[in-house]
Amino acid sequence: MPDVSENTGRLELPEGFPEETPKKGIEVPIGEPTVMVRNLSVHYRVPTSDKSGGGRGPVGRALRSLGWSRQVTVKAVRNVTFVARSGESIGVVGHNGSGKSTLLRVIAGLETPTRGTVLASATPSFLGVNAALMPEMSGMANVRLGLLAMGKSPREVEAAIPDVVDLAGLGDSIHLPMKTYSSGMGARLRFAISASARPEILLIDEALATGDAATKERSEARMAEIRREAGTIFLVSHAAQTIEEMCTRAIWLHKGEMVLDGPAYETARAYRWWAWNISKGEHDKAEKLLADARAQLKFTHVAVHDSTSKRYIPRHRPSI
Repeated sequence: MPDVSENTGRLELPEGFPEETPKKGIEVPIGEPTVMVRNLSVHYRVPTSDKSGGGRGPVGRALRSLGWSRQVTVKAVRNVTFVARSGESIGVVGHNGSGKSTLLRVIAGLETPTRGTVLASATPSFLGVNAALMPEMSGMANVRLGLLAMGKSPREVEAAIPDVVDLAGLGDSIHLPMKTYSSGMGARLRFAISASARPEILLIDEALATGDAATKERSEARMAEIRREAGTIFLVSHAAQTIEEMCTRAIWLHKGEMVLDGPAYETARAYRWWAWNISKGEHDKAEKLLADARAQLKFTHVAVHDSTSKRYIPRHRPSI
């Protein structure tokens, strides 16, 4: 098997974190690696309206008059390395702009990294809030279309439809056009279609955030089924409490860097305490919490070099 050494064990919660009833979070049997991310970085060149960086002279003014704008480099993901295993449900937390969605899109193969490597044991199934469905078509027609797009035969589609409809929980609205659905109803249908395939690797980007309590319970049950069948789930959510309740492990990203990687309950709570201090203007305390979290991050080594590594598929062309 691949040569990997990973972050394990419990985390020390930040000093001063509000006391709660001790919990262990979700504990499940862990299997072989399914996703290996090594030294991953994603940088973008984007225009900026900030004039402080130069271009104030005659040449700069002339270029701006022609529609030119200065560009800056945004480092969305910075040198991230980790290994995901079958049976894990991994939450990704962090403030807006921390690189969460970019990380999932790179794993899905929808974006190309600036450098680094992503290997996967199967093609991931990506579920985002903007997952393509046809607004003019009914929910039922979209179910059929989505299942066919995932490679199911017409017979398999018909067999899977009752399960998808039941998981979505839309009632008679399943026969109405998608354009009449609320954002929550659309999210429920997208999740039901994607999860019906019992994918080996499922990537969920905020697609469960708009569900109600009943939807959350059904989604948790289906995610537990996928884990039991040795699948791996990645869940991006702004709601750290959702990560605590639905995941076995969590990764905290901050400005593209990995701050912490450990048990979901403890990692998400550490992030929540940091975010609470930021919201209260306690920036000095928040910086200390961030530094304390970084100090607990253990090095992960990934080196794929033996015969079994042939089953791991590169998600992108080799990069620097």
